[in-house]
Amino acid sequence: MAAVCVFCASSRTLDQRFLDLAAETGAELARRGHTLVSGGGCVGMMGAVAAGARAPGAGRLGIIPQSLVDLEVADLASDELLVTESMADRKTLMIDKSDAFLTLPGGLGTLDELFEVWTTATLALHAKPMTLVDTDGFYRPLLDWLGGLAGQTFLKPAGLALLTVVDTVPAALDILESHLA
Repeated sequence: MAAVCVFCASSRTLDQRFLDLAAETGAELARRGHTLVSGGGCVGMMGAVAAGARAPGAGRLGIIPQSLVDLEVADLASDELLVTESMADRKTLMIDKSDAFLTLPGGLGTLDELFEVWTTATLALHAKPMTLVDTDGFYRPLLDWLGGLAGQTFLKPAGLALLTVVDTVPAALDILESHLA
């Protein structure tokens, strides 16, 4: 159906519940017939989402900079692994190769990817749907801060509205699918 890019943490020190969430996300993408587009890593949540998609047979496209391949964290089991020169090139290619975006819990790298795709959407450089899975209120402080930015006119409400926030992966995929239909 669609190429869904999943942004999430690649840390090796996460609670198991986050790894399980990522694996369930990959499996749900596969059940629904989508292709996973990921950052091309094999560790942390990124590795778990790829493994979750792999088990039921979803297509998997990994996009990873050479510097991370050199650290031996590339998901060599991806159906296709595109190696870029830089992190910036990676983000551009992820946006180009994806039909929709789903963000799970993560740190600075995840936020960087989310803000890149969100910013380019506010500039009308793409009209691809974006969802944020706010599991257990993980992103609530950030969302409150962003709401404050809108209240101070640093962020237009229309820009804020481009990102749909939900509590579960199935709800996120339902929304993405409805926008893509």
